[in-house]
Amino acid sequence: MSRQVQITFDAADPAALSRFWAEALGYVHPGPPGVELPEGSDPLAAWDEFLDRLGVPEEERNSRSAIEDPAGHGPRVFFQRVPEGKATKNRVHLDVRAAPGLEGDERMAALEAEATRLVTLGAKRLQRFEPEPPMSNGWLVMTDPEGNEFCLD
Repeated sequence: MSRQVQITFDAADPAALSRFWAEALGYVHPGPPGVELPEGSDPLAAWDEFLDRLGVPEEERNSRSAIEDPAGHGPRVFFQRVPEGKATKNRVHLDVRAAPGLEGDERMAALEAEATRLVTLGAKRLQRFEPEPPMSNGWLVMTDPEGNEFCLD
């Protein structure tokens, strides 16, 4: 029997990192339990109001955040505040499939375009790996705003 997974990021600023990854993946922030969000409303603002009603102190409100695939296919991504910063290279990373089905120059151009978009959101570009058929189609290595490595694939 298969299991569902949730991907968890340790973070200094869970809300900011979740905003980056929501934009990067096309995911959304779920609203608070029992709260119906009007079209176009900010789910993170709704969470602040919800936590205020519960009496959660301000300093605890950015201790966690989550994003979800609006189509319900991809894993939920959870962000939790931790006191220490990132110290070394990730042992596990995400491959963001930004050019499925494309090959050669067309593929690399699509990856470059996506890298440019993500850099405007706070990502950093680290390295480009050229296609080496038949084993590799090429990819880009990047980091999110908190330095977590990921690949555009």
